[in-house]
Amino acid sequence: MSLMITVEQIKKHEGYKQYPYYCTGGKLTIGYGRNLDDNGVDEEEAEQLLAHDVQEAKAGVKRRIDVSKCNEARLAVLINMAFNLGLNGLMGFKKMISHVERGSYEQAALEMLNSRWANQVPNRANELAKQMLTGEWQ
Repeated sequence: MSLMITVEQIKKHEGYKQYPYYCTGGKLTIGYGRNLDDNGVDEEEAEQLLAHDVQEAKAGVKRRIDVSKCNEARLAVLINMAFNLGLNGLMGFKKMISHVERGSYEQAALEMLNSRWANQVPNRANELAKQMLTGEWQ
């Protein structure tokens, strides 16, 4: 159940918040990193929203990126990044995506770490870069 592992990993990176807060990108956010205008959600609702958002991120990644050379752990990195940055934000990692599509995972991991995103979320970036490099869940 790799998707559930991805959900748990995103939960760890995002953290649960019952009430809205402003994330580092200045967006009103709630639950496990879901952007909202106001209302709080309980943890069960947040998990339901997260599962839905992860499915949407996965569909977007598979639509826009050739993941045929990725195992499940590497695909999960892209899903995690799409969840965190939005699909358009992930698509801004053009060099990384090019390396992923060629199966050059060492270079892809280096591109991940050579970014403003990695400076903003260093623990997440380091963990996901290692996962991209090794192809194993962290």
